Amino acid sequence: MDQGQQQILARAAEAQKATWVSVAVNLVMTVLQMLVGWLAHSQSLIAHGLHSFSDLLSDFLVIYASRQSAHPADARHPYGHARVETAATLILGASLTLIGLGILWESGMRLQHVETLQAVEFSALWVAIATVISKEGLYRYLIRVAEKQRSQLLTANALHTRADAASALVVVVGIAGALMGWSFLDLAAAALMGFMILRMGVELAWGAIKELIDTGLDEAQVAAIRQTLLSTPGVLGLHQLRTRRMAHQALVDTHVQVDTRLSVSEGHRIAELARARVLREHPEVLDVLVHIDPEDDLEPDILNSPLPGREELLRELQPLLAELPVPEKVVIHYIRGKVEVEVFLTHLFFTGGESLQQAEAVVAERLKAHRQIRSVSLNCLIAR
Repeated sequence: MDQGQQQILARAAEAQKATWVSVAVNLVMTVLQMLVGWLAHSQSLIAHGLHSFSDLLSDFLVIYASRQSAHPADARHPYGHARVETAATLILGASLTLIGLGILWESGMRLQHVETLQAVEFSALWVAIATVISKEGLYRYLIRVAEKQRSQLLTANALHTRADAASALVVVVGIAGALMGWSFLDLAAAALMGFMILRMGVELAWGAIKELIDTGLDEAQVAAIRQTLLSTPGVLGLHQLRTRRMAHQALVDTHVQVDTRLSVSEGHRIAELARARVLREHPEVLDVLVHIDPEDDLEPDILNSPLPGREELLRELQPLLAELPVPEKVVIHYIRGKVEVEVFLTHLFFTGGESLQQAEAVVAERLKAHRQIRSVSLNCLIAR
């Protein structure tokens, strides 16, 4: 097992530990709120118990997603399984939206018949206060783990817990008001809490949807990655820098421009250096695809200049190189919509520099009638 896979498994184990802590807290609070809310006639406490139950469901969703996303890449999932977290976040957001709508509906119906409500008992207030304290403590623990792992799903779960703590404060106020004689405040608190749950659900679902449709990183992150690529030795420029999120990580692809006459192997070396620098300096990036360009291939004169392939060019070179021996090597450069050719001949054919110059002059004269080949240079290839 390589170091990368070990880190993924360690990350999954830490996420599951934090989530099991959340499970224990939410299980206790769900039972306590639902039971006391029913016995003490507090609609807001029952509603908050339903919210805690949704927290419990989301905890199990996180456990499942963290296990699945820890699986290594395979033939069907060459980029790994990180987007299981995104799908889980979408499900969590959708479930919260439905729960929030349900609480709003129920509270609205009951507010129409306030006179039939039973008096809220004092025990509900103590449970509401205990809920605020427990949920806030759980949030602080979860958000530390989420920030350490840069996990969108763990962050969503932590924010869900913080929303639960904030809504519990509303429940405290509503129950306190009901105990002072304003019965409608308990239902108003339940309705407000339902709206808070609804808003959180919509935000989480929308964030997951944006990731699933390959929304890019923010401008500051893209600018930092661009600067890292441009600072790589051999990179003259870049274009088509694109990013997309994948759970807690990101994928990057770009076109980098290098010197027009570099060899394929040197261009590849520059691409690998650029990729390694981005992965080293930007831990949130999972992988980088670097395409090497000898020039900006988005320029109109290049896009609109279809040029012949190698086989066709070699046939067109034959009359230009008449009376010369078969070339040992031909290097073709496609530059700014034209073709430049380097021809390498054996040095035994030439008696000196003068004969090479004469041959180049003859080829240059023949080349005047050619539309696409800009230049042909002759070179002596000395074998070792």
